[in-house]
Amino acid sequence: MDRLIDLHNGIFDQVAKLDGLIPLLARLVFAGTLLGYFWASGMTKLGDGFFGFLALSTGAYAQIFPRQMEAVLYDTSQLGVFHWAVVTAGTWAEFILPLLIVLGLLTRLASLGMIGFVIVQSLTDLYGHGGIQHPETLGAWFDKVPDSAILDQRAFWVLVLAILVIKGAGALSLDRILGRQVLGQTAPV
Repeated sequence: MDRLIDLHNGIFDQVAKLDGLIPLLARLVFAGTLLGYFWASGMTKLGDGFFGFLALSTGAYAQIFPRQMEAVLYDTSQLGVFHWAVVTAGTWAEFILPLLIVLGLLTRLASLGMIGFVIVQSLTDLYGHGGIQHPETLGAWFDKVPDSAILDQRAFWVLVLAILVIKGAGALSLDRILGRQVLGQTAPV
């Protein structure tokens, strides 16, 4: 039995040394599954022309403020500066935060921002778009059905982002390169 325990410990002591790859793998999973999702969503919000990132589409307002848009009959001119600022910041966040995560630049802050974004997105989907009225959209944990949009899928999104908040960007990241060059750090970032 002691040999079996020694074998187990010997193998998994070596596996534990690969701990630094976890953040890199989290960023890879994020890039492979969510980068395109958020960028495609952001693209639907851009207005026409070169300055479309400032003059966002009516659809952008409808996605983020569905009830307010319905109340003003989809006339964005009836909404205020607050609505413009939220829609603009939200749209830019869909491009900037995922890019920062994939590059491994300001990864902890970008991941924390994405967690907040996912929470707001989920609340908007549930209450703004009426998803709360459809139990399959909200889902439930421990129900043997792993494909609800909110409680199941977004829990995995937040888990990947939480790994990055806790552990940082890991290997092959701009955080690590800049940390070593600018700050002279030798410890992993």
